[in-house]
Amino acid sequence: MKRALILDLDNTIYPVSSIADNLFKELFKVLDQYAGSINMGGNERVNKIKDEMTRRPFQYIADEFNLDDRLRNKMIKVLKNMAYDLPMQPFEDYQHIRSIPLDKFLVTTGFVKLQMSKVKMLGIEDDFKTINIVDPEVNRQTKKDVFAEIMEKHNYRPEELLVIGDDPESEIRAAKALAIDTVLYDPWNKYPRAVVTYRADNFKKVAGILAGIY
Repeated sequence: MKRALILDLDNTIYPVSSIADNLFKELFKVLDQYAGSINMGGNERVNKIKDEMTRRPFQYIADEFNLDDRLRNKMIKVLKNMAYDLPMQPFEDYQHIRSIPLDKFLVTTGFVKLQMSKVKMLGIEDDFKTINIVDPEVNRQTKKDVFAEIMEKHNYRPEELLVIGDDPESEIRAAKALAIDTVLYDPWNKYPRAVVTYRADNFKKVAGILAGIY
């Protein structure tokens, strides 16, 4: 029997593409500015970095693409001070998650100020018992650590939790390491080969999954 849900934020509760143009405008400007003076590997590489930034935390991308320290530091400075203050909407069928009578926790990776501004503009603060932001610039805590803390603090067993997220290499991997069931929320079928407990392309299906395992 499930007692609680743990949800990711970006591309799980809302589509990043819906705010990407406004959110990343200044950041991409910095990337383009430095691209000419740093060995970025051409426009294709720059565009790949931009695409990844709409899906994953910046620090992981900076490491993967081995970004120059000057560029990394400049972009982190911009990100630390960013907040989003324009209207935002969750996925249309997010209401199905809202209506599920279980404890809910939000666990997201990113810069605290920016992530909290998204939560505020989405109007979802009251949906969760706690909002947990994993900020690699602040400490070395991981999503796995946060999941473990939630279990310990609230006396949940792994089988009583369900983690819902869009990234097989982030919250899904962290949950599997703790023997927690997972739902890969994948509306665009980006990860057809990912090994997960359940998969769904909409939240109505997630509610149906839960209805079968209460």
